[in-house]
Amino acid sequence: MTQELGLHRPALSVRRMWCIRLGWLAVVLAALLYCGVRLHDGTALQTNLLSLLPDTAADPVAEKAVDTLATSLGDRAVFLLSSSNADHAKAAAMQFGSQLKRSKAFRTVIAQLPPFDTAQITRFYLPYRFSLLSAADRATLDDTSTALPTLLAQRLYVPVEAGLSAPLADDPFGWLSHWLAGLPLAATRLELEDNLLITRRGDTTSVLVTGTLAASAYDGQTQADVRTAVAQAEQSLARTFPDVTLVRTGAVFYAAAARSASEQELHRIGIISTLGIALLMLWVFRSPRFLLLGFLSTAIGIVFALAATMLVFGKLHLLTLVFGASLIGEAVDYSIQYFVGHLGAQGQDARRTAREVRPALLVALATSLLGYAILVGVPFPALRQIACFAIAGIGAAFLSVASLLPALLTNAPRQPYRTYDCAARWLGRWQAALTRRGAWVCLALIAAAAVPGWLRLTSDDDIHLLIQRDPDLARQEAFVREAIGVENSTQFFVVKGDSAEQVLQRAETLQHKLELPIAGASLKGVQSVAQFVPSAHQQAEDRARLSKRVSADPQALRATLTDAGFRPEIAAKYVAAVEAAPGSPLTVDAWLAMPWSQPYRHLWLGQVSSAGAPPMFAAIVIPTGVTTAQLPALAALADATPGIRFVDKPASVARLFATYRVDSGWWLAGALSLILMLFCLRYGVAAGVRVTLPVVCAVGITFAVYGYAGIPLNLFHWLALMLVLGVGANYAVFLREGCARQRADIGGVWVGVLLSASTTLLSFGLLGTSAMPVLRSFGMTLALGIVIAVALAPLGMPIVRHRPS
Repeated sequence: MTQELGLHRPALSVRRMWCIRLGWLAVVLAALLYCGVRLHDGTALQTNLLSLLPDTAADPVAEKAVDTLATSLGDRAVFLLSSSNADHAKAAAMQFGSQLKRSKAFRTVIAQLPPFDTAQITRFYLPYRFSLLSAADRATLDDTSTALPTLLAQRLYVPVEAGLSAPLADDPFGWLSHWLAGLPLAATRLELEDNLLITRRGDTTSVLVTGTLAASAYDGQTQADVRTAVAQAEQSLARTFPDVTLVRTGAVFYAAAARSASEQELHRIGIISTLGIALLMLWVFRSPRFLLLGFLSTAIGIVFALAATMLVFGKLHLLTLVFGASLIGEAVDYSIQYFVGHLGAQGQDARRTAREVRPALLVALATSLLGYAILVGVPFPALRQIACFAIAGIGAAFLSVASLLPALLTNAPRQPYRTYDCAARWLGRWQAALTRRGAWVCLALIAAAAVPGWLRLTSDDDIHLLIQRDPDLARQEAFVREAIGVENSTQFFVVKGDSAEQVLQRAETLQHKLELPIAGASLKGVQSVAQFVPSAHQQAEDRARLSKRVSADPQALRATLTDAGFRPEIAAKYVAAVEAAPGSPLTVDAWLAMPWSQPYRHLWLGQVSSAGAPPMFAAIVIPTGVTTAQLPALAALADATPGIRFVDKPASVARLFATYRVDSGWWLAGALSLILMLFCLRYGVAAGVRVTLPVVCAVGITFAVYGYAGIPLNLFHWLALMLVLGVGANYAVFLREGCARQRADIGGVWVGVLLSASTTLLSFGLLGTSAMPVLRSFGMTLALGIVIAVALAPLGMPIVRHRPS
């Protein structure tokens, strides 16, 4: 019976190993298939920089307003062709627009405007003319000392010469013409000439060309098509009109630049870190087999990280991919520690080695997961994605090392190398130096020297820490906006109400307040839907005002008109129009139905709803020409007015940065307490404190270095310290656990720790060279913290004697 069991045991073991291999193969293939399907068409990749920003307001209506403004011009590309020769600029614009029209990148391209009858705007408002009065006309009509003949004479002898106006027969007093003149239709420096929109600055003439994209600006294929179409048109332009310069702006160009920069960094960091890690592993283990197995577990981790992130978030931001390229150095740590333990065991079964190193890997995994789990609670989509990516990646890498590698590493391992003896002797001397009484005095002096550095720490919560736009595109955008006179305002009001009428009334009240001086200065203007569609209450008041002064005596009105020279039939027609004026007011829906309202439709949000709240109506009011000094007054104005909220996205993001930067100090202290508790439970109080001490020193010294260097801290430095806490604590754990294993070669364990630290430094350190401020902050902090943590890791070791090989 015993013999039969002995015969069956190897067969069961082989069968079990094959089940593990085939099971992992099936799971990995499924993850690969999912990633391939999602990434094939490029729609899963997110290049929208604004998607990195968090929701900064508890009010979902305000966030919808932010999204509406962000997307109102998101599908457009704007070009400005300039030359000192006006004819060349115009001809170049026609040629450039014609070439863009032939490409498949744009749905529509407008260089030369189609004939537009501005009288259609007047015709739209004409039926409501007796309900539309300007503020000046209201004041004049309320002044009973001003007679109607006088008002009529002002219209006849001082006619409206510019802008929109109504025919004299339909608007003899000029009230509708005065109201039309107040519409914000000409808020730019653009002029219509030869059916082209032009602007002049000095002797330079610039012509505007706009294009509407065929698809989303954040679609990879659309970006490629636009880039190709514009490049071809620009090359043709350079041959035909070498004196014409072209500048551009639009979300598609920013998205394409972000994609290109991210892909370059992804390739650079991924290739350099992979090659560097491969060379280090070959130098230490001298075996391509270990290299391939190590990268196998890492590749599994990356595949699972990609699949989990796209499954949870739907989209994968390129920022996450760049960070993921640096995750290779951390994910490979588990296989390195397993290989070191296996080589040091001298012929031990691979599965037994896995069981022996599993406690150290579990503790290291727990500390790493804790560091990344902190990021999940931060309301930044980018950091949540990074946290999800990292947690899934290192979790899958750990599982593959714990279960898959023992099934693949079945042959007897090579003997440990003599270099382990040298490493063990070096470690012994370094540990002895660190544990001498003088060393503790040195640590105390370092702590004292760090205090002035801590006191010099400053902070910076600028939004550009999260988003950094391409500088050349930003310069071109500034040129376009300055040339055509359009501001890039990120401050606006959201007006809410239970009905459309209440929103319009509140918008009118706000507009009147904004027309007064704000913080001692006047605004350049205001854009509001109430300028195009007054509230029904205001229309009724204006209609009543005219009825009182004009239509109360139809005979007198007719006589006034005929006395002024109007033909009797014209006078009779106007009187009849006054008496038959419609009682129903002009509505927002009627205005929205007009094609010429399209450039201003973003001002009306309409009916909006949010979870747990009844539906409401909302609109946007945009003040123009706002100075920094006026922002507090505008915010106070909104706070004092019911149903109105002032939205300043950059300021709100900065405030959120500051809030979470302060909170992150408590998170760091809490995470440190949890790690200390975990280590004390595992190793005892005294040993737990010693194992925790290296990473505590790493955090403290990093703070001091930033203080002395004058580098202001931001939220991402603090969050990177969370990862220093999670990753840096692993090195002391590996050493402590290595000393606890009976058959472990402590020299090999130290080589493994140094190798793990080197691979992590190689990958995360490259983030310090990133052009993305977020990743640069992470990389610099992680590199500095890890160097200090690994250097002080022997503090957590018990005093041991080296066992020669």
